[in-house]
Amino acid sequence: MPDSAPFHIVFYQPCIPPNTGNAIRIAANTGAQLHLIEPLGFTMTDQQVRRAGLDYHEMAHVTVHPDLATAWEKLQPERVFAFTAHAGTFHTDVTYRPGDVLLFGPEPTGLPDEVLDDPHVTERLRIPMLPDRRSMNLANATSVALYEAWRQQGFPGAQ
Repeated sequence: MPDSAPFHIVFYQPCIPPNTGNAIRIAANTGAQLHLIEPLGFTMTDQQVRRAGLDYHEMAHVTVHPDLATAWEKLQPERVFAFTAHAGTFHTDVTYRPGDVLLFGPEPTGLPDEVLDDPHVTERLRIPMLPDRRSMNLANATSVALYEAWRQQGFPGAQ
């Protein structure tokens, strides 16, 4: 990996500004880096993004990439975990390592097949839910997955 971020969160074409704002707070509080893949359903100056991120924007490392290929080129990931409700493996069944990428899709649809089939994707994971539920909120799913990965590392840097 070209940098020392404990984990990388990648949002593929996010649509809902407050979810990205909340992810900025999650990244700032964990040391993870947040990567947003265009097109975005909002601008980074959108009031809802700013409001949800509060004063954490300056504490978070956020990069906007024009496309997924550019993100892969920058990140050079060893392992990418794509989160989808259609996976058979739970997010807790993985032993995470620093530098892992946690990839999430847009709120209304999730990751499209062409992204799930991307050769960079190491494994598809899901967060358990009760039957007949479609999905979790994007920011909540990110928190659940990221905190499990960070927990496995012993919460380095936390107080």
